[in-house]
Amino acid sequence: MSNENNENKMALDDANRVKVLSPGMMVFKRFIRNKLAIVGIIIIVFMFLFSFVGGLLNPYSQSQVFYTTEQILKDYAGATSIDQYQIQQVDGVKLPSDIFSKTLIAASTGKYVFETRDGSLLGLGNVGENVYVIYSLEEVNMLLKKNAAYDAAVAAGENYFTDDDGLTYLFQDEGAAFPTVYAASEMGVAAMKSFTPYDSSEKFSYEFYRGALVASANGKKSFEADGTTYTVDEDVILKDGAEYALISDVNFNAANAGVFISPAYKDAALDAIAAGQTTFMFPDEDGTEIEYRIENKNGQYTFRRYQETRVIDTYAHPSKAHWVGTDANGMDLLARLMYGGRISLLIGFVVIFIEVFIGMIIGGVAGFFGGWVDNLLMRIVDVVYCIPTMPLYLILGSIMDYYQASATTRIYMLCVIMAVIGWVGIARIVRGQILSLREQEFMVAAEATGISTYRRIFKHLIPNVVPQLIVFASMGLGDVILAEATLSFLGLGIKYPAASWGSIINAVNDSYVMSNYLFVWLPAGLFILLTVLAFNFIGDGLRDAFDPKMKR
Repeated sequence: MSNENNENKMALDDANRVKVLSPGMMVFKRFIRNKLAIVGIIIIVFMFLFSFVGGLLNPYSQSQVFYTTEQILKDYAGATSIDQYQIQQVDGVKLPSDIFSKTLIAASTGKYVFETRDGSLLGLGNVGENVYVIYSLEEVNMLLKKNAAYDAAVAAGENYFTDDDGLTYLFQDEGAAFPTVYAASEMGVAAMKSFTPYDSSEKFSYEFYRGALVASANGKKSFEADGTTYTVDEDVILKDGAEYALISDVNFNAANAGVFISPAYKDAALDAIAAGQTTFMFPDEDGTEIEYRIENKNGQYTFRRYQETRVIDTYAHPSKAHWVGTDANGMDLLARLMYGGRISLLIGFVVIFIEVFIGMIIGGVAGFFGGWVDNLLMRIVDVVYCIPTMPLYLILGSIMDYYQASATTRIYMLCVIMAVIGWVGIARIVRGQILSLREQEFMVAAEATGISTYRRIFKHLIPNVVPQLIVFASMGLGDVILAEATLSFLGLGIKYPAASWGSIINAVNDSYVMSNYLFVWLPAGLFILLTVLAFNFIGDGLRDAFDPKMKR
């Protein structure tokens, strides 16, 4: 029995007791023992799934705008007292362009005969209070026309008369021995009144306008026009006993095209203004009573009411429809976080890849050849180091703004610019490592066997620098993401409508948004923090795994 136990015991140098691990496996085992590095891996995997897979599952796009309905106080109509003559012209007659100003001057000065800009001789016949008929005039011989009709017109205070033949004459300087008389042809009617039909489809004829104005100005209870008798009840004109038109000295205008301001509404508004009210109620088409607010600014009245309006759903709080809420443009923040993560992570990896590629070649060539080649390449590195990055970003951002570069173009340009400026650190690391490695025995043996320079650099030297490059790249990813976020925050990076985490937290520029809408910028800031922290954890884990002595 004791012999069997002795046979089962193995010597220390027994091959069965030796477990050989490859260098890669040893690095992997040391890496997975680092708990923080594992946490970093989990965070990065989550960020990639969230950004690239989540964007495919989310039903919204990053630029989709959402709307909601709100009750907003909006202008409905405006009203002003009519201080200019409203002119209706006879069908087929064209009045001169300056007729409005000439009519106002003639009515205010009492000089009813005037000449227009185009040389036409016109006159006003005063047919009622502030109601004038516009005539085209031609001077005639007064000796032939001064008669009883003229005397009656003078006695009545009128400046026109009609003779037995039905011809109209207008005169000036009445009472004079030889007043000036003109043959008059009617061209239109002018008054400081507006007409509103009770039926919006109704169109008034010139004869109706003239008859209504004359009757209203002279206090008549009825008039005839177009073969119909109309009744005048104060400011309302009735046709067959039904309300037909409203006469008013206030001009109403709808705030929106296509809205008809009914006479009943005008009556209610005018009654409220006369009573000194600031609000009044009026039913809409469905009979629902709606409150209207009256605002008076120097005699100009504005009527406002609450209307259900479709507006952009800005800064909506988190809900079932929008788990993280919406931003200032009414876009779903969760979707923008997902698509923004793609941009931020993509820029980070692309920039680091380009930096490593350029830095590895420049540093490898400089370290291997040394001498004037090394001196030349290191001076190039020094020059790139001296480039002021922020002013360069500002200049390039202004150039892209001037040429209105698309969001995709900005992404590519941002990657190239950040990589071209950031490769110098990697080049120096590679150069320093190769300077120490090229003098070791395996490189002397490689040279002795006649291996080409290209293979000595990229097959023997560079692979020995890869561990340091991996550590540098993993830790540099966080720096690139931070740099992109900073540039986007300053408005120099990704532009609307494309999103990145940095452009999302640009909302912090507004102190009110920063303090009252934490859900707008806090998630993006948290994602940047976790991603940068995760890459740093991974970088620390890789550094310890490749060189355990650095932990001591």
